[in-house]
Amino acid sequence: MKVMGFADLVLVQPRFADVLSQEETVALASGAADILARARIVDTLDAALAGVTHACATAMTPRDFGPPTVAPRQHFATLADPAQPAPAPAVAFVFGSERHGLANEDVWRCHTCLSIPTHPDYGSLNLAQAVQLIAYDWRMALGGFAVQPRTPDAALAGADEVAGALAHWQRTLEAIGFLDPVAPKKLMPRLNQLLNRAQLTREEVHILRGIARAAAATAPASKD
Repeated sequence: MKVMGFADLVLVQPRFADVLSQEETVALASGAADILARARIVDTLDAALAGVTHACATAMTPRDFGPPTVAPRQHFATLADPAQPAPAPAVAFVFGSERHGLANEDVWRCHTCLSIPTHPDYGSLNLAQAVQLIAYDWRMALGGFAVQPRTPDAALAGADEVAGALAHWQRTLEAIGFLDPVAPKKLMPRLNQLLNRAQLTREEVHILRGIARAAAATAPASKD
């Protein structure tokens, strides 16, 4: 929940009354102890859904009748659509226990059933996985978070730096006999276009010039 920026956790009749302070619970929270500190424990699902205007069950729709079953991503796009009439719905996601899931009576209290589109032959997800997938899709529907780059943008080489590298390469290509200075044809303009498409950084220009220096050092001495 915290990874996706959510903090409103409500537990309905948890198996252990002190679940929020148990050592295992705190350890599994892994830095999200503030979510536990603000969590609420209630006796009924009705109490948990107080003030909620759109509840999504994370379980299969009962066979006899029940709310419509929808895919999370498409449904969330509708719920989070800024063009929908105000006020925006107060949304809640209802998850069952790891062992038994949701009872039909719990599903019937909800407006929709969310079905994560898994492989039809194997759709087994544990509770933590289901929470993470639903939280991710809901966060993306709300706008998501910007990606934080880990490295600074590389400085692109200027046209003068590229021209300098080309001149260096031209001298080296002539020294190793690859380019005939009497009949250069269009080799250098083609190399210029190649480097322009590559969008070289300054470091890459330095590398190319270093290669040119090493190649020139191994070129046979001129007989002139």
